[in-house]
Amino acid sequence: MMNQVRFGRQSAIRIFAQEYSDANLPLEGVGEYAPSFIITKLGAKVNRALFGGVIDRFERREGDNGPTYSGHLRDATGGVHRFQIAPFQPELHADAEELLARFESGDRFLMMMIGRARWFESDDGGIFTSFRAEEFTTVERNVYVNWLVETSAATLRRLDAYNSSLESENNSESLKSAGVPDDLIEGMILAKNHYSNFDSENYKVGVLQSLSMALSSNSEIENILTSAEETIAPQITENKPSISNQTVNESEPSGDVDDFILNAIRNSTNPDGASYDSIVLACVQAGFSRESSEDAIEDLRDIKCEIIEPRFGFFQILD
Repeated sequence: MMNQVRFGRQSAIRIFAQEYSDANLPLEGVGEYAPSFIITKLGAKVNRALFGGVIDRFERREGDNGPTYSGHLRDATGGVHRFQIAPFQPELHADAEELLARFESGDRFLMMMIGRARWFESDDGGIFTSFRAEEFTTVERNVYVNWLVETSAATLRRLDAYNSSLESENNSESLKSAGVPDDLIEGMILAKNHYSNFDSENYKVGVLQSLSMALSSNSEIENILTSAEETIAPQITENKPSISNQTVNESEPSGDVDDFILNAIRNSTNPDGASYDSIVLACVQAGFSRESSEDAIEDLRDIKCEIIEPRFGFFQILD
């Protein structure tokens, strides 16, 4: 009997929804056990991924073979990871039912998930990507922040490789000479052959937004911020402030921090609500300490119940 080639289990890469949802290049494996991939514009080869975010949608549909669960996890870039739990995965159904009950009761929570890349092609040739869940769990904010740090670092590495490839010929030797890491070369070649020139600015802003969200929660972010400054020129929009680059008002604050936070949320023009970082930044600039500002936000949300967090990191006044 001829020996069949066995392929090793693919590592779960870290990727933001923004990069994955923009991808439309599937790479089908050849052979029974060969892995298949989605190739992103930055050259990531996605077979399996570890991703996270706040639950944004979750539902169950009954079919002839059993229930199918589908949902969205919205991450710090504002994009959504679409995922499914199939009828042939009964080992996941009990946990899915528990999460569905929480979601339908109005609860919103952070999740982490390992999923396998999947896609389908529409009649007009469009490629739509999602993940088939393999493992998932709800997590606390600190776990999500660690994922933000890891995923930002991985995305920055791909951005740096993409920038290095811009003046290079699209072959292995030229890309390697330009400084593209060996493990990114194959995906980079496929991506540059498929995708037309594109502006990577959205990915840069997504990384900065994620790092800004994590900044006040994880000291490791400082190292990644240094790498970010070397790779990209920070250009943060009004809705994506960087606390570390702002001037702090060292005078004594006037008024109550709770009232200041409520006014900041009321005055926000963002339809999703005022972002966590913009609120903290405004408080710090007004002379309140970062610690008291963060504590006040949590008290207003969890104890006084005057504000809600309908989307992770964004706050609205509770009517």
